[in-house]
Parts: sequence; C-alpha cells; structure tokens
Amino acid sequence: MIRKAFVMSVNPGDEQRYEDRHKPIWPELEQTLREHGVSNYSIFLLEKTHQLFAYAEIEDEAKWAAIAQTSICQKWWVHMKELMPSNSDNSPVSVSLREVFHLE
Repeated sequence: MIRKAFVMSVNPGDEQRYEDRHKPIWPELEQTLREHGVSNYSIFLLEKTHQLFAYAEIEDEAKWAAIAQTSICQKWWVHMKELMPSNSDNSPVSVSLREVFHLE
C-alpha cells in the first residue's frame, strides 16, 4: 500500500459548503475511488489558513492517476471548483507532500 498526502485549499467562507458536499460524497465517486485501489482516504481542514490536508492509501500510482480521467471525477471537479482554487481542467490546485516520518 502506498501512502499519499497532498495539500489543497478551500476558498474563505466556503468551508462549510465544502464539508457539506462530502457528507457523503457521491456513491459513484466512492465506487470509482475504491475500484481504483483507494482506501483510508481522509481530508482535514486547517480553518485558520483554509488549507486542506488529504491522506489516502492507494494500491498503485497509475490507478490513482487514472481516476482523473473518469467522467465521475471530472463531474465532481466541476461541482467543487467554485469552492476551491482550481486548475484549467477544473481539478483542484494541489501540492503533493513527501513523507518524512512514519510509525507503524
């Protein structure tokens, strides 16, 4: 299992709307994530800075990257783009984090 962590952000004032849209996420999106080997996926909010810290366990980097090409993921990005900084393809602006410590 590969541990992935990345940082995104939510627009100031949209924190509750962002959270509400994840309660729950669309069943089709959850199914797609699971079918692409994603498990133990969490997103945390640092309210003071509007930063989102995401953590997921994935089976394979290629399967993780393939999620972005699915129609449900692209639909989700359009649904979320008004709430967070987004790239030209509607994906959220994110920065990958490098693991420097792990305790099993």
